[in-house]
Amino acid sequence: MLFSSVVFLFYFLPVILFLYYICFWSRTVQNMLLLAASLLFYAWGEPKNILLLLASIMFNYMAGMLLEYFKDRKKAKKAVLVIVLVVNLGILFIFKYFNFVMQNINSVLGEEHKIQVAKILLPIGISFFTFQAMSYVIDVYRGETKVQKNPFSLGLYIAFFPQLVAGPIVRYTSVAEQIIGRKGTWQKFSAGSCRFVVGLSKKVLLSNQFAAVTDRIFTMQMQGGVPALLAWLGAISYAFQIYYDFSGYSDMAIGLGLMFGFKFEENFNYPYTATSISDFWRRWHISLGSWFKSYVYFPLGGSRLKNTDKVARNLLIVWMLTGIWHGAEWTFFLWGFFNFLLIAWEKFAKFEKWTIKPWIKHVYTLFFLLLFWVIFRADNVMQAGSYLSDLFLFGGHGFFSSHAVMFVKENLIYFLVGILFSMPVARRVNKRLFNRAKGTMLLEMIYPFAISGLFFICICYLLKGTYNPFIYFNF
Repeated sequence: MLFSSVVFLFYFLPVILFLYYICFWSRTVQNMLLLAASLLFYAWGEPKNILLLLASIMFNYMAGMLLEYFKDRKKAKKAVLVIVLVVNLGILFIFKYFNFVMQNINSVLGEEHKIQVAKILLPIGISFFTFQAMSYVIDVYRGETKVQKNPFSLGLYIAFFPQLVAGPIVRYTSVAEQIIGRKGTWQKFSAGSCRFVVGLSKKVLLSNQFAAVTDRIFTMQMQGGVPALLAWLGAISYAFQIYYDFSGYSDMAIGLGLMFGFKFEENFNYPYTATSISDFWRRWHISLGSWFKSYVYFPLGGSRLKNTDKVARNLLIVWMLTGIWHGAEWTFFLWGFFNFLLIAWEKFAKFEKWTIKPWIKHVYTLFFLLLFWVIFRADNVMQAGSYLSDLFLFGGHGFFSSHAVMFVKENLIYFLVGILFSMPVARRVNKRLFNRAKGTMLLEMIYPFAISGLFFICICYLLKGTYNPFIYFNF
């Protein structure tokens, strides 16, 4: 079920909200309702995979209980942790990477010795809920949080529908107290509703429009190459598409959480204003970066090691894992590796301390980000290489493109709005309006009408059938 669908907006969400708030007298009943709703949400499109989600919940719940039982026995605790990591990562490997590995083995063996295997379909959101489950067990092992003895409460943490299939990845320590002790207020509900509509607008009004341009250009490139101007426009369009797609989903997830009394951490902080690749990754998919820092980078020693070779090794491991996390394709390996190269260079060259003009750093960052997004978007390494060659005129298709001019004319308003809202303009405007709105009835009335109007426009687009699944559902 998609957040940006009529079924969710007019049936699922209103019913769940109504039932949730009429059960105000019992937090336990509310949590049970949210867990049941979350399982229904997940089973809506993939009923078979609900068993996998339930198995993940029960397995990690029992692992937490075992860690509590063996809390004074270090070897037993370590054995439990190893089993948890092997099982969780093993399941992730089977469903996400097994087909990829077998394809590569068969390409080496040749057609005569090809191993026949059934294709395994990727369950939506498996990377997200697996990482959340592992973070809970690891935190219990470290003693950073108490074991959750109620399986339904743990199930709600792992399966809560706002962030179940595309994040943000929520650490158990950040919501443990909220599961029972959260307080729902009208202010939270109002703020959450507005945040949800903003996220919906990002997806429906911006990302989907950029998706249409991106898909056209990448398809044209696959069919025989494109001029450099059109290739750059496609890369820029995809950069906007994936930003408004994923940040829009995160906004909706955070907004929904607030509507039910939960407060999730931010997942984006205007990443395209970054002045280095390192800065970009402190602003983009913050929850994933935080997860890898806490559970991979810091345990390996992080940057505290005096040996620069080991620091580089740690960065390489993190970025190869980050690439692999996004998908089973060589393009993601390359994408992760190139991010590692630039981030390692920036760290050892102390690039962020260079006294050069910020706009130069910004141009450098955006240039390489566009190249990396091309690799990320490409279906395979061959297409990535072909597209990159067209960007730099090596494809032999020239520079100017009438198609590029046409795309810009037809979508000029989307590109202008996309540029505008990729910067913290809205945040500053909201802050000023909020300060002015104190005691000003007119401004206090305008904002709800503006949000309502935005929601109405989104519904009009949805009824026209101009929406598509979120990009990060694939991960």
